[in-house]
Amino acid sequence: MVGSAARGWTGRNWRLGIPLAAAVAWASAAGAAEDAAAQAAKALSLRSEARAFEHGEGVPRDGGKAAKLYCEAARLGDAEAQYSVGWMYANGRGVPRDDALAAYFFDLAARQGHSHAAGMLRFVGTELAGKPECMNDPEDLEGSDVIAAAPPERRKILELVSRLAPQYGVYPRLAMAVIRAESNFNPAAVSPKNAQGLMQLIPETSARFNVKKPFDPEENIRGGLAYLRWLLAYFKGDVALVAAAYNAGEGAVNRYRGIPPYEETRGYVKRIVELFRKDEHPFDPSVTEPSPELARIRTVRSM
Repeated sequence: MVGSAARGWTGRNWRLGIPLAAAVAWASAAGAAEDAAAQAAKALSLRSEARAFEHGEGVPRDGGKAAKLYCEAARLGDAEAQYSVGWMYANGRGVPRDDALAAYFFDLAARQGHSHAAGMLRFVGTELAGKPECMNDPEDLEGSDVIAAAPPERRKILELVSRLAPQYGVYPRLAMAVIRAESNFNPAAVSPKNAQGLMQLIPETSARFNVKKPFDPEENIRGGLAYLRWLLAYFKGDVALVAAAYNAGEGAVNRYRGIPPYEETRGYVKRIVELFRKDEHPFDPSVTEPSPELARIRTVRSM
C-alpha cells in the first residue's frame, strides 16, 4: 500500500514542492489509519458478540465464551471490552471470580480514560494479575511467546520444535501445545499405555513413522510431527479433530463421528485448542486422502 501510494504521488508532489519523504509519510499515515479503523470495527464486532453470549441475547448464555470474546476485543484496545470482561471477573458472572484478573482489565480501560473502570479499581484492589493467555497475539504461530517464557531446561526443546516443525508443514505452536499436553516437556515420560517420550508415541505409531529411538528428543519430535502432518491432511486442518485423534486415535474420531465422548480426550482437545488459539491449520492434501467420515462429522456438528 505504501509503495503504490508513494509511486502515485511521485510526479505531482515534486511539482508542488512536496518532498518524496513527505509523500511516503502521508501514505504510511493513511495506511495506519485504515488499519486502525479496521481494528476498531473488529473489536466492536467481537464486543457485540460477547455481550450477546453474556446476556443470552439470541444465543444460549455462555459466560466463558463471552469472556473469551471480550478479551479478544480487549487485546485490540477496546476500552469498553476491557471494562466488561473486568466486570465479569469482579462479579463472578459466568466465570470464576478473580479480583486480580478484574484489576488487570480495569487498569487497561482506566488508562484509556474509562471512568467506570477507574472507579472499579477501588473495589477490586491494586494487585494486578499477570498478562492472561487471551491477551497474547493469536497469530504468534511460531510460539515465540512460549519460548520467551520457558525456563532454560525447556527452551532447548522448544527451539528444537521451532526448527523442525516447519519441515513438516506444522506450525511450531501446535507442536508445542501437543508436547505440553502429552509429556509436559519430559523426554523420558512413559504413560500407563506405554506411550513414550516428548510427544508420547505408542510403539505402533513409532513403527508407523520410523522412530527407532523414541526417547531421543529429536527423533521423537520428528515422529510426532509426521503424525500431526498426516492427521492434518486426514481431517483437513480441523485442529479439534486432529487433537482428538492424536489422543484417542483417528479410528475413534471416525467411529464417534467427532470428538469421542471420553472425558480425557475432551479435556485434551480443549487444552490444545486453547494453547494453539486457532481452529484451523493449513494442510498438505497430497499426504493422504481425507477421512471418509469427515463430511458426516461436519454435518453432525452443524446440527
